Amino acid sequence: MTRRLSLLGLFIVLALTTSCSGSLFKVKPAAELPPLPANTRTAEANGVTLRVAPLLTDEQIQELFEANLPLAGVLPVRIELAFQSSTAVELKRARIHLRDDQNREWKLLPPKRAVSRIMKANGITLYNPNSRKQFEQEFGAYAFDFKTPLASGEAHRQGFLFFQSPNKQAVTSAQKLTLTVERLPQTASVMIN
Repeated sequence: MTRRLSLLGLFIVLALTTSCSGSLFKVKPAAELPPLPANTRTAEANGVTLRVAPLLTDEQIQELFEANLPLAGVLPVRIELAFQSSTAVELKRARIHLRDDQNREWKLLPPKRAVSRIMKANGITLYNPNSRKQFEQEFGAYAFDFKTPLASGEAHRQGFLFFQSPNKQAVTSAQKLTLTVERLPQTASVMIN
């Protein structure tokens, strides 16, 4: 009897690892992301312009990531930094804050932590590790790069910031949010919605 259970367990593990060879979610390639819309909000920071796109609708999020990020308590915020200075700007020192109208701080998540939140909210517990790794890579391609300095050779850089809602609740569109980026040449704040 134990031999049959062992064989059955081995068969299940093999079926799971071979059947899920792709990503956990079908993420649209980041290169296909359209340019920022004309109705972006902007703030100047002494040679650097912060542009924040309007929040994505649930349908747009689903189209990009094939996952329900708002249900997971994850809010993607698309930003762009435009550079107009002759000296490089060190972005890894930047501090990002997102606050709602109740002055609650939203936690900035690295892409891997955002993926964990999405998987937990969707109840995904059994998966091929390679599928998760591929999803993390495809999802992470959308993340804003703060590691590389912003220099004169690069006119602008864009990407997404992923925030976790306070108390890990589902994100609602009725919230008023303010994004603040500190430690640029000057602090920049933008009301998102």
